[in-house]
Amino acid sequence: MPRDLPLGNGSLLVTFDQTYQLRDLYWPHVGLENHTKGLVNRFGIWVDGQFRWIDDAGWSRRLKYSGETMVSEVELLHPDLPVRIVCHDAVDFHENLYVRRINVTSTARQEIDVRLFFHLDLNISSHEVGDTAYYEPERRSVYHYKGARWFLVNAATPGKQATDARDTVEGWHVGLQQWACGHKGVNNLQGTWKDAEDGHLSGNPIAQGSVDSTVGVHVRVKPGETQAAYYWIAVGTNFEEVTRINRSVRHRGPWSFLDRTAAYWKLWLASHRPDFADLPDDIIRLHQLSLLVIRTQVDNDGAIIAANDSDIASAVRDTYSYMWPRDGALVAHALDRSGYLWSPRVFYRFCRDVLSKEGYLLHKYNPDGTLASSWHPWVREGQKDLPIQEDETALVLWALWHHFEEWKDVEYIKPLYRSLIVRAADFLVAYRHADTGLPKTSYDLWEERRGVLAFTVSAVWAGLTAAANFAKAFGEIDAAERYFKAADR
Repeated sequence: MPRDLPLGNGSLLVTFDQTYQLRDLYWPHVGLENHTKGLVNRFGIWVDGQFRWIDDAGWSRRLKYSGETMVSEVELLHPDLPVRIVCHDAVDFHENLYVRRINVTSTARQEIDVRLFFHLDLNISSHEVGDTAYYEPERRSVYHYKGARWFLVNAATPGKQATDARDTVEGWHVGLQQWACGHKGVNNLQGTWKDAEDGHLSGNPIAQGSVDSTVGVHVRVKPGETQAAYYWIAVGTNFEEVTRINRSVRHRGPWSFLDRTAAYWKLWLASHRPDFADLPDDIIRLHQLSLLVIRTQVDNDGAIIAANDSDIASAVRDTYSYMWPRDGALVAHALDRSGYLWSPRVFYRFCRDVLSKEGYLLHKYNPDGTLASSWHPWVREGQKDLPIQEDETALVLWALWHHFEEWKDVEYIKPLYRSLIVRAADFLVAYRHADTGLPKTSYDLWEERRGVLAFTVSAVWAGLTAAANFAKAFGEIDAAERYFKAADR
């Protein structure tokens, strides 16, 4: 199942499926670690005795981004519930904080009691062993933790004026009104989400091992009226960090984080908005949306991830949450052409840092720079064989030269010249058949065949030509001639 609404800030990435269920929560890297393992995290609504989870087939859903921002806009209607729900979700552009606003509009003829339930099924650091979930009464929040991975869950609803340090947002009640922490997947227990279906949670305060939690808040809504509620998850390395983020939300109001995140991404797009001339509006929207979605897949440490869709893991026990140098180079090139300097810069530094001492890039890498899983063997017919796709090394040089042509950032390129450009180019020169001058055999771009392949040959030619251009620009004429000669051959 694809992910319909990725939201992220380069460190925290949250994704939703087509039914608006939260499915992935990656942190501290985009693509690593997935603290939900792709499992369903439910959202449920109870109205005067009627309860429906958001994956119920009766829901009418419309999922989209709100304007030119990385803030969602989700409209929900169910024939059994006299409400219209509009949700806005965001990952704050600066803090590791996920926030949701839920606007509840009554279509009933009388005042109704609406209860919103949020289920969190974490497998912290991608496994369920040794997790803890507990309710903390001073902050009226639920914490999940394991080691240096902490998650704080809280909410706010319209209420009386603040009366103590915990209720510092005037006119709002900050804190959970219902909660349950429990076990899942052991002793035939499905999880605390089952406890919510009668509109009441047990209040169990703590559970350890394979655990989940469900929390709830209440709003009273008059006919035709709209009431808002907020829900958020703060993420950090320890109790103090997530508590600090929660304190900031209480003081400033959760809406401020939605508003500032919308403003930031509008500013981000506007900073490099091209002249669209007479292009149709739908093409313009697609261009802007594509840039936002691409940015959600770029880690702040430089890795450009192929795709963060954990559903494939159920089939082959692996994912696409990796940095393929080929994919990354093509995306970095597109971002360069679109006017976005920062993401390509950190990507090329990432490539420098993972380049082998011999000058080649391997199959793929984890977002933290470690070597990722691979199916390319190191031995063939009893002899060592490099498990590479040579176009991946070459395309990084090709894209980097176009980056330099676009930005002319000499001081940025200078430390990359010896450590990345020369080392990779020297490898491309050496890794050729002496009789033909063509690259030695490697795997094709689809990772299906091994041989001397047209795409790889063209990519190596482009990489060598780029390296020659760099060498000429840096005044190393002999090196430039060597690279040009290898490219011509």
